[in-house]
Formats: sequence, structure tokens, C-alpha cells
Amino acid sequence: PYLPSTVVNTTLRLQALREAMSSVNVSAYIIPGTDAHLSEYIAPRDARMAFMTGFTGSAGTAVVTLNKAVLWTDSRYWVQAERQMDCNWELEKDVSISSIADWLIREVSDTDNIGFDPFLFSIRKAVHKDPSKLMLKSIPDNLVDGVWTDRPLIPPDNLIRLPDRVVGRTWQMKVEHIRTQMTDNPYKPTAVLLSALDETACKNATPHRSLLICSVPGLFNLRGSDVPYNPFFYSYTLLTLNEIWLFVHKDRVTEDLKLYLNSTCFPLAHCVQLLEYEQVRVMLKNYMTTSGVKVWIGTEYTNYALYELITPEKLLTSAYSPVLTTKAVKDETEQRILRDAHVRDAVAVIQLLMWLEKVVPEGKETEMTAAYYVNECRSKQKDSRGPSFETISASGPNAALAHYSPSNATSRKLTVDEMYLVDSGGQYLDGTTDITRTVHWGIPTDMQKEAFTRVLMGNIEISRTIFPSGTKGVNMEMLGRRALWEVGLNYGHGTGHGVGNYFGVHECTIALLIVVSLPEPGYYKENDFGIRIEDVVVIVPAHTKYGHNYLTFETVSLVPYDRKLIDTSLMSPQQLQWLDNYYLTIRELMGDELDRQGLTEEKTWMLKHTVPFQSATASAAVSSLSLTLTALEQCHY
Repeated sequence: PYLPSTVVNTTLRLQALREAMSSVNVSAYIIPGTDAHLSEYIAPRDARMAFMTGFTGSAGTAVVTLNKAVLWTDSRYWVQAERQMDCNWELEKDVSISSIADWLIREVSDTDNIGFDPFLFSIRKAVHKDPSKLMLKSIPDNLVDGVWTDRPLIPPDNLIRLPDRVVGRTWQMKVEHIRTQMTDNPYKPTAVLLSALDETACKNATPHRSLLICSVPGLFNLRGSDVPYNPFFYSYTLLTLNEIWLFVHKDRVTEDLKLYLNSTCFPLAHCVQLLEYEQVRVMLKNYMTTSGVKVWIGTEYTNYALYELITPEKLLTSAYSPVLTTKAVKDETEQRILRDAHVRDAVAVIQLLMWLEKVVPEGKETEMTAAYYVNECRSKQKDSRGPSFETISASGPNAALAHYSPSNATSRKLTVDEMYLVDSGGQYLDGTTDITRTVHWGIPTDMQKEAFTRVLMGNIEISRTIFPSGTKGVNMEMLGRRALWEVGLNYGHGTGHGVGNYFGVHECTIALLIVVSLPEPGYYKENDFGIRIEDVVVIVPAHTKYGHNYLTFETVSLVPYDRKLIDTSLMSPQQLQWLDNYYLTIRELMGDELDRQGLTEEKTWMLKHTVPFQSATASAAVSSLSLTLTALEQCHY
């Protein structure tokens, strides 16, 4: 009776799982929060960890023994986990793989089997510990699925192809590029194996009779709806120099797509053979019987179910597949359409902030109505395909949970007395967006203003930095944190990630050879407030006095920061100059777009919130003469 209403009763689920464990002779069972493609965002049918624990965060691993149940997750989710899990579960706050392995070594004997679904583990996680200390048992038929009686089905929606106007290269061009890379690879593997759904622009290689397993969406310019907020669908591809196979749920491929894929002209080099998704393991196993083959894999995103079919002498590994490094680099077409998408996306966020500024003092709006409003605003923009992730709409103490999203049970009423954080994004045919703004409609405390300003300073320091090509993103962490560290503040999440083009909102950023990333500093005071600023940036060449091959960032998110929270006395002249230049860019780009959409009130709001900081008389980039009265196109919820 003393548990929060957000807690899920897991007693019967655990009882059923333990009976299933006994039937296959395992004393412990590991349940990661991912899918067979090791995705960050997963379909409802793959949310096994959430079903068993009640915890709905995007990162974590659960372990069930015959008498204990434990969840590991990182600091972003500690409070959330405590609010959602019942007393059957314990929370471990050390999320490392070694922590889980050490716990298992303590809890089970050397002769006890530890069961796991090999489809849900990367190679690195599955073989991290000495196998002599852990008796790991691969069980391809997931035990949770057996007790999950109302497990969601695969969505019935048909797959779609991207329109030609947003595609820089045809799928035939991509295939030929792969084949060229196959013949040029110095290690001469005969196969490349790829599993991640977001491995988009495959650029790998092998000689004659070689094999490539890649994700369908990027290679063939196709999209689906299997994973919420991400246009992915369950798929693999097998590619040789003269044949192509797609593994997909065939009933979702329309006749038009079959024609587009040349699926009836087998066995020519540009004819795509369609196979059922579940056949990939059988096909790989058969391929491994061919003499002289060697399969190249990326260990981070290849699942163990496929890895365990490859004998050691036929294996070549690297941490990441070449696809992951290649897909992060956006070509000129991708950069252009991404910028266009962010202009339209900024319209929706400006509409939200302007509306909240007017209605919050009335005391009727909540975190949920605000989230709904911004999603509705985005839906009215050209080429909108829905949110890119579940909107984080958080007020007061809820904002101190870095990845909180409101529900009927948790949604707070918005008030002028609390800070408000909104982290949201959209999927468009020409781009994926992600932006965070923190605002206060009343009188912020001195501590809130200082914390916000120092977060903003970190955001600016990253955005204005110049760095040599090849710099790793982790090397910029201190730039985002330094202003906070100076007064003993910090935040417990990363400072950036890559972004796709109508693909995943989070992409791997192996090194800053990428052209899209995010500065994302923040500060969170538990049970009080949370602050985060997040912008999408494009990496562009920097013109330096002496050096060549240097880069810098261009911010393409176009929404001003809350002036009420900025203490300019803490900022350097260089930071203020950057801020004024950024506001000038917003005025130039958003003024034209708001005019085009007939949004006069929104344009007035934008101009008010982008007045230069260093000179009150500085000329505006958009003349106020253009603010004529026109029919105002409101965004209603």
C-alpha cells in the first residue's frame, strides 16, 4: 500500500519465468533491454526487460535467479527505476558488464547454467568474462516470450520507399559501391556481417562469392514502422558480387516495391531475392559450409546468435563495422535537406514556447498537454512523419530526471513558479531533429540562473570550438562541463550523439569525422529542477591562419534560449559574440520561413527573443516592416 502508483506488480511474471528456467535447467536468466539488432529504441514486442521489471527506461539489464531479481541501469534512470519497480526487484547502480558478471559469480555456483537469448547480446557482452567462471547457456527461444501471453504483434504496415527528391544515391549505386569496396578490401574477407538496423550507407567489401549482411532500410532507401519513433523495420541483407538477398517479412512488401527492387529477374546482379526474415540464421549457417570463406563482423552491433555460427578460423573482427563510420558522414544532399528540416522544425518549437508563455499563467496546462501540443505543431509541417522519440516534457522535480516522459500518473501542472524542460524531435522525409530548451515563466532563483548560464556556456564552448579532423567526441567532453565544474556542478549523461536523416535520432559517433552531432550539456538538482540545452550541429571546414584540415560546428537548430535565465555577467565576450551571431542566423532563416507560413505572431515572438546581447541598437537581420498583419495560422491541440 505504500508503493507509488507507477509500480508494476511482477510477482506472477517472475513465478512463470522461474518455472520456465527450471524446465531448461538454468539457475539464472539475463534479460537485456534491447532487440535482435541491439537497437537503442525497440519495438513494444521487444520490451522484455520492461515487461519483467516494470522499468521502462531505454537502458538496463535484468537478471533473475531462482530467488532474486536485480536490475542494472545508469544514473539517468535510478530514480525512475525506484518509482517503477516493486519489492521483488533490487536496483544495482553500477551498470558495467563486469559488475553484472561479478554478481552472477557470487550468486550462482560454478556448475549452474546461466541462460541468455543469443539474439539479444552483442559479441562483446556475451564473451566478456572468462567462460570457465560462468556457465553460459545460449537459448535462442526467448524464455520471457514464453510467459508474455499478450506480447504485441509485428505492425502490419507495408514498407515504403523514400521519394527521389530526398535520395542522393539510388540503391543500385549503393550496391555497386559496396561491391567496389569488396574487391578493394586489403584483408580480403569473403563476407561482411551486419545486424544493426541503422547501418545505413553500407560501404564494405569482399571478393567473388563474398557475402554481406546489411540493414535493408539504408541500402535500399526503404523505411518502415516496426520501431516507435524510428523508421526501421526488421531486416537483413545478403549481398555478393552477383546476387542480393533481402530477409524481411515478405507480406509487407507491396507489388510496387517488388518492381522497384527488381525482385523477379533473378539471378542478375541487380535483382533482389526476397526471403523471410527468420531465415537469416539458416542462410548464414549454410554459407559457413563453403570452403575458403572468412566473415568480417563489427563486434559492437553483431548479435551473438549469428556470431556463434562462425567458426574462429573463418572470422575477422573489428569493434565497429565500416558501415557505422560511413553512415555518420552526410553527403551534400543530406546536409542540405537536413538544414531545411530544422527550419520547419524550429517553427513548431517556437509555436510551443510562445503558446506556453501565454497560457501557463492561467494554470490549466500540464506536462502532457505541452508534449501533445508540440507534436501537433510538428505534424502540420511539410514532410512530417511524427516524433523522433517520446517527448520529454518535464516541470520542476520531474525535470531532474534526465530522461523522464510524462504519463497520466506522473504529469505535473505547469506553473510560473517552476522551471520547465522540453526535449523533443521530429521525423521528416528530409531529416531527423532533436532539440532541448529549458525555460522559466516566473522569477528564477540566482542558483537556477547561474546553473542555466553555465550549461549554456558549455554548449557555446563546444559549438564555437575549432578542432583537427579525426578528433574524437569524447575529447570535447570537458568543454561542455568546464563552466559547471568551476562551481562544483556536473551532469551524469553524455554530451552528444550523432543524428540520422529520417533515420535514428541517436547514431554512433566513433570520431568527429561525422557531419552531424549534438552538444547536450545539462544540470539536474534532484527533487527540484533540471536544465538541459541541446542543439543539432553540422561539422563544417574551419578557416584557420596556419593549419589546414580543421573543422568547426554550424548550429542548425534555430530556437532562441530563455533570456530570463541568462546571466551575461558570467559569460566571456567571445561567448556573447557567438550568441549574438547565432541569434542573427535565427532571424535571417526563421524570419523568412515564418513569413512564408503566415505566422506573424510567432515572428514577433522570435524577434523579441533574439535581440542582441552586446548591443541593444544592433540592427536586426529581419526588418520589423515585414511584420504586417496577416491571417495567423495557429497550431491547435
